[in-house]
Formats: sequence, structure tokens, C-alpha cells
Amino acid sequence: QVQLVESGGGLVQAGGSLRLSCAVSGLAISDYRMGWFRQAPGKEREFVAGVEWSGRFTYFGDFVKGRFTVSRDNAKNLVTLQMNSLKPEDTAVYYCAATNGYGYIKSKAEYNYWGQGTQVTVSS
Repeated sequence: QVQLVESGGGLVQAGGSLRLSCAVSGLAISDYRMGWFRQAPGKEREFVAGVEWSGRFTYFGDFVKGRFTVSRDNAKNLVTLQMNSLKPEDTAVYYCAATNGYGYIKSKAEYNYWGQGTQVTVSS
């Protein structure tokens, strides 16, 4: 059974940082590209960050503007999203996802597996 479990969310003041982790079981993430998405109330789920198989290439949503980094540890089956300079508009549920496809990494339709999400709340 494939499981993606996010952790590290919480409440932080604007300008602060959070580090989200995604622990994966039931598959080897070395065979998957990994992504982070977020969904705020009343909004569509949107792409935050993605990382290719080896971790060499990363991709980000336009709103990130250098504030986030994404990394992976294939040996530990772990993906991490480091978020700095957080803003109130970053408040959302953040989801980890995995895809074994070769399509557009920023498309949520591309992903086969999803975690349950972790809440990030940024206060002003």
C-alpha cells in the first residue's frame, strides 16, 4: 500500500520559515518525480514545487520567487520543502504527490499518488 505522509506544518508569523517533509512508503521514490501542491479554502489546488528523479532539476510555481527550496533523499524515501519568508497568502493545506509519468510536472493531473496534506497557516 502506497502512503505519502506530510509533516511539519503549523502556525508561523509572516516572514518566518517552515520545513515540510513527505515520508513515502510502498514505492521507491527514485522511480518517481515528486511534487508539492497547495490548496487554500475556495481555491484550486496549485503547484508549489517539483523535483526530478535525481534531485538535480527543480521547478517552482511563479509565486515562490526564490523563497522555497525542494529536495529529496531517495535512500530515505523522503522529500522536503523548505519555505522561507512566508506570507499570509501562503496559508493553505500543502500536499505531497508522486508521479511515474513523463508529462508536465506542474500539472496535478500528472500525479498518481497523494498525501493527506498538512496545514500551513501564516499570520500577519
